[in-house]
Parts: sequence; C-alpha cells; structure tokens
Amino acid sequence: MAPKEIVPRLLTRSQAAAYCSLSVRSFSEWVRAGKMPAPIAGTGRWDWRAIDAALDKASGLEKSATQEDAFDTWKRGRDEKEASGHR
Repeated sequence: MAPKEIVPRLLTRSQAAAYCSLSVRSFSEWVRAGKMPAPIAGTGRWDWRAIDAALDKASGLEKSATQEDAFDTWKRGRDEKEASGHR
C-alpha cells in the first residue's frame, strides 16, 4: 500500500528556494556564489540533503572542519568529472 503523502527528496528551484526561506532569485544567487549546491546534473532538481549539508556547513554545524562531509565529497567528485570533460 502506497503512502498517502510522499515527500520528494528532489526539489525544483522554487521548492528549494522556499525550503531555504529564500526568493528564487536569492537562491539562484547563492547557487552561483557556491553557497548552495548546483542541481543534480541533467535533472534541474536539488537534493534536499545536499542543501542541508551546505546549510550545516555555512552555519558551522558540520561535525568536523577537517573531515570531508557528504556534500563536499559529492561536490569534489562533480568538479573532477566536469574538469575531465565527463558529464
């Protein structure tokens, strides 16, 4: 039996902005500035867990400044793929 309400993990730009209590324009500026992750390649959707990780980092809530968190691992891997020409 399917749940009555499914909470999506992937968010549109407007949903991601609302999740962060930002306007769509401000959210887009934060993405361009690197404060928020880019959308998942080819989807135009943001993973709310990646957004949470970015907010935790910006707020100083990450577990250890020397330990790479899941968002940094994901971002580093994405950046390496883009640098090597793979998308």
